Amino acid sequence: MNGLVALDWGTSSLRAFRFDGAGRIVETRARAWGIRQLPEGGFDAALAEITAGWPALPRLACGMVGSRGGWREMPYLDLPADTAQLGRALGRLRAADGRDVHLVPGLRDPRGPDVMRGEETQLLGALALRPALAAASCFILPGTHSKWATVRDGTVTGFRTLMTGELYALLQRHSILGGEAPATDDAEAFARGAAAARDSGAAGALGRLFSARALMLDGALAPAAVPDYLSGLLIGEEFRAALADGLARRDTPLQLIGEAALCARYRRAAALFGIELPPPIEDAAARGLWQLAAQGGLVQPAHEATPAC
Repeated sequence: MNGLVALDWGTSSLRAFRFDGAGRIVETRARAWGIRQLPEGGFDAALAEITAGWPALPRLACGMVGSRGGWREMPYLDLPADTAQLGRALGRLRAADGRDVHLVPGLRDPRGPDVMRGEETQLLGALALRPALAAASCFILPGTHSKWATVRDGTVTGFRTLMTGELYALLQRHSILGGEAPATDDAEAFARGAAAARDSGAAGALGRLFSARALMLDGALAPAAVPDYLSGLLIGEEFRAALADGLARRDTPLQLIGEAALCARYRRAAALFGIELPPPIEDAAARGLWQLAAQGGLVQPAHEATPAC
């Protein structure tokens, strides 16, 4: 039987996709088994359970499974890099069942320096799903550690990591800006925060952080609105900084990759900067894994396949 078992294996979750020989997703499974929350038996047990009943197909994994704290550390591939280069750089390990698991290396931007694991596969999958973006584009991948990546002629040429999600969590839980009031989805407060970042000029949002508390003490911002204000301020800062230093350009397409709810916030923030972002590309990792498997010789390219992710 032809096909592929593709694994998107991150810090907090594991997703498995079974492809048929034509590159179509036949089945998807998910478990809360990131590299820090493995079941008894570790990586081998997690792999065996999530693929139980599936045929013995080639297996390819991306994400933190290939990190220093993962199953086996894979070296980073320096930029610029494209699908063909990543496909040739696949590594592998022998699982307890006696069969190989192939691993995708991460990418390193030596100009930062900066690194990514998993997002490179999402980028390549997004390019396969939206070929028109291959010529020149900037991709935004929101998350705990957001990535902004530039692509030219189908090649990843640069990227930057912004610790927006982690910083938000730290401010909420361990700073004077956090509070006991439950968070609400306050669109007005979010927009106010994003606008504050936009209008912060060269100083940036760091000099506006304490405004969250000052506005609340003045009675201009309800305690329950502070989380959304902070969210807007931090996400707005991503756009302000990216536009200020040329990472993002108004004459180059911007494209989101990621989960719809979080990406919706980025679209709202972008609108305040005069940018209309299209809907996000979801589940790009699965398509990227298929592309890399084809480049690495694990499967035959399926030129006629219809994307199923």
